[in-house]
Amino acid sequence: MAEYIEGKRPVIEALRTGVPLECVLIADNLQRDGLVQDILRKAKSRELPVKTVRRADLDKKSERGSHQGVMAQTKPFQYAGVGELIDAANKQAEESGRALIVILDHITDAGNLGAIVRSAEVVGAAGVVIPNKRSARVTAATYKSSAGAIANVKVAQVANLASTMERLKEEGFWVAGASEHAREPIWQSNMKGKMALVMGNEGEGLSRLTWEKCDFLISLPQVGKTASLNVAQSATACMYEWLRQNWR
Repeated sequence: MAEYIEGKRPVIEALRTGVPLECVLIADNLQRDGLVQDILRKAKSRELPVKTVRRADLDKKSERGSHQGVMAQTKPFQYAGVGELIDAANKQAEESGRALIVILDHITDAGNLGAIVRSAEVVGAAGVVIPNKRSARVTAATYKSSAGAIANVKVAQVANLASTMERLKEEGFWVAGASEHAREPIWQSNMKGKMALVMGNEGEGLSRLTWEKCDFLISLPQVGKTASLNVAQSATACMYEWLRQNWR
């Protein structure tokens, strides 16, 4: 099923951040103001088709009723296979002695997914694994929250996280799960070499089946009274500790 970005500024942002698009749709009675002219310029620079359609057709496609006479049809995101992530990680490990794959245990917020992907790209992770059900998936919102980093990170969608974790272990990865129930903070944990970092759901954390498959659990030290960081902040802190321990 086709997905659409609605509104002048959201379409401009999608064009700016490189969201893969099929085409831009513009209502036949739309006034060509400055924003529309900007859309046309950006679409032309990307050699993206611009189609003039009836406003009634946009109304039918619109989910929020806020298209302002402009919509962009997105292309389906091309997910990688787990094998591609493993191959990329093994190559990194051969070259630098370190590799990281981030596993997200049913993260549901697209903004969190994008923020985690952005951090994963910055620290040089080989990729991110997400479930194919009950989980945020890559959309235009992910491109925005990742500041475009999603275009440079392999993301694999899998049916079973537990079996994926077992496969990673067979490939020589240590699997660390981030949990408030961990016995020791991440600073005292060995995060060197080939690691899979598992981050839990925003509200429930790691599922029982997932944390049982982890080799060990890690947590972030806390001094203040706030219960915890959100999952994107926590993932970033954990990824940087992995990078720090493997820095050379």
